[in-house]
Amino acid sequence: MKRIVVMKFGGTSVATAESRLLAARKVVAAAENGYSPVVVVSAIGRKGEPYATDTLLSLLSEVDPLVPYEAREMDLMLCCGEIMSTCVFAQTLKSLGQPASAMTGGQAGLVTDSTHGNARIIEVQPDDIWRIVEQGRVPVVCGFQGRSKPADGSVYGEITTLGRGGSDTTASALGVALKAEAIEIYTDVDGVKTADPSSVPDAPTLRKMTYDEVAEIAHQGAKVLHPRAAEIAMKYNIPLWVKSTFTDEVGTEIVSQDEFPGRRVTGVTHTGKLVYLHFEVPSEDDKRTLEHNVYKLMANHRVNLFMLNTHENSFAFAVPRKQLAKVKEILDGIVIPIGDDKTYIVQVGRASSTEVSAQEQMLRSGEREICKCTALLTENCALVSMIAHEYLQQPGIFLRVAETLQRGSINIIQTSDSSLSVSVLVPESDTDRAVRLLHEEFELSGAE
Repeated sequence: MKRIVVMKFGGTSVATAESRLLAARKVVAAAENGYSPVVVVSAIGRKGEPYATDTLLSLLSEVDPLVPYEAREMDLMLCCGEIMSTCVFAQTLKSLGQPASAMTGGQAGLVTDSTHGNARIIEVQPDDIWRIVEQGRVPVVCGFQGRSKPADGSVYGEITTLGRGGSDTTASALGVALKAEAIEIYTDVDGVKTADPSSVPDAPTLRKMTYDEVAEIAHQGAKVLHPRAAEIAMKYNIPLWVKSTFTDEVGTEIVSQDEFPGRRVTGVTHTGKLVYLHFEVPSEDDKRTLEHNVYKLMANHRVNLFMLNTHENSFAFAVPRKQLAKVKEILDGIVIPIGDDKTYIVQVGRASSTEVSAQEQMLRSGEREICKCTALLTENCALVSMIAHEYLQQPGIFLRVAETLQRGSINIIQTSDSSLSVSVLVPESDTDRAVRLLHEEFELSGAE
């Protein structure tokens, strides 16, 4: 029985010849230690570099900014980054004397639904991977991509991409299908830290944490691992590691809660560039209908929402700043009828746009009452979250968070919590200071 280990290398790990060589040596070392490695790679480099995902996407948008590209062609374009990366990495392994074969996601048997840009893996057919392993070669698989099942009379499925963090998801899915002994995620840090080193330079590396904790950290902004990858590994109880390509540190082991019980604060995360929209509604009865319609529109257009809040005459949420233009396009000037005699016009921002003014003029000639639902904007916000396993059940935890930020003269715009975290929305300019203050307050410098 082959001892499979899935090793995933991110963009920084394959960005240069030197980093690819370091990564390839780790693969060779695993093979020399009796494992059969299966490698997953991301596109070469990051934003702005020649073969990075964002760079490839810009080639489409620059052809004619007035002509939108189709999702199908977008996926075809984006897949090129990982395809180049697998070929180059396979060749790097061969240069070290290790036979290897590059494979697209589709060739590796990753079957997805037909949602371009954010497809879900529905099954893995790993027969071709096993064939390559049995030949003594290392499969080098494109992360972030798969192929859909044939539909609409076509013979072949479509190339699809898996959305943000798709390479992590690829690694976990292959780990499950191949019954791997471990899934190792290699990045440019030596494991999961208690805070982003850019905010807390001396933040220690956690040597062990649970699947739930790492998924929560990822959901709340940490970019070290995609939450979907942790959730897949957790479902099938496959050991998961986060390690560095550039050091020999042991990294962070991700285990089940049974293996690592206890009450603790795990870390402080943050995600920035948010805008908070607060919708004011004159009538409590009308608010329910308006709120339902707004949330339905956001869901239909796949807009990510944070910090949802509701009151008698208002409701609110935050969105990523890069999605604000899309939110305005969807909501500003939209007309929502209520009952037989009232119509609301949604206005995003204090000033009426051309769309809102035009709708008002057209509707005033009717017999229905015309009302406004205005979304007031608080821009330049950030979400700071404290991840705490079973710790939040203790009385007074949020009080400590609030008092800590108050002492630092940091304004809390909104709050939310879950069973594993408490989050605060703060001015973006105060993000690093808020992270440092909470990191210090909960004595995370000594975490292990």
